Amino acid sequence: MSRPFNTTVANGIAEMILDHPPVNAFDSAGWFAIAEEIDTLGVNDDVRVIIIAAAGKGFCAGVDIKELAADGSKIVDVNKGNYETFRAIHRSPKPVIVALHSFVLGGGIGMAGAADIIICSDCARFGVPEIDRGAMGGGAHLQRMFPVQKVRYMYFTGEFIDAQEAYRLGAVERVVPKEALLPAAREIAGKIAGKSPAMVKLAKEALTGIEDGNLEDKYRWEQGFTLEAYTMGDSQESRDAFVEKRDAKFE
Repeated sequence: MSRPFNTTVANGIAEMILDHPPVNAFDSAGWFAIAEEIDTLGVNDDVRVIIIAAAGKGFCAGVDIKELAADGSKIVDVNKGNYETFRAIHRSPKPVIVALHSFVLGGGIGMAGAADIIICSDCARFGVPEIDRGAMGGGAHLQRMFPVQKVRYMYFTGEFIDAQEAYRLGAVERVVPKEALLPAAREIAGKIAGKSPAMVKLAKEALTGIEDGNLEDKYRWEQGFTLEAYTMGDSQESRDAFVEKRDAKFE
């Protein structure tokens, strides 16, 4: 996979636009490339704020299930790429704003849950369909956005929630029409970029330090269960059924 994004920097604001048709689902190499870019932006003195948005049908459909259906051992690389991407966002010395539209699934949830500020279009939908794909993961980031019981309902059922429900639950700063999404993100980013970079850096480090628990450690715990899931026949059947566009059959 070539670089599955485009990046620009202007007026202290970096814009990283995910762009990998048809649904912004990334293979392991894609996730590593995204993580590397976010890390690079984090140490770029010309960057004061990072916006992550997406082109195409939706923000992010997660991992490339076809890669994993073809070779289940690739889950190790995919897990590592996901981990590095979410860590890069959460631990970036620069505030990260995510601007979400349409589907925000799997790894998209990880990116959103790792970010500092979330805005979304009124067509946005949030979900963790991992249970139907033979995997685990993303609960720690989802729980950074939504209450515990809501997370469990979403996790066990695979059902989505919409933008207005996400706003009601406090995860989303603003819900705007799709055409207003990037302008709204730029407006917020501009306010932050106008502050003292040194003070903003201190503020992010301080706020990350007072969070309950360690987000990266929690996610690594979850990933162990993804590896365990991949030793089970039900996991492979889930992926095969998804790729073959049929109902899964469990013994």
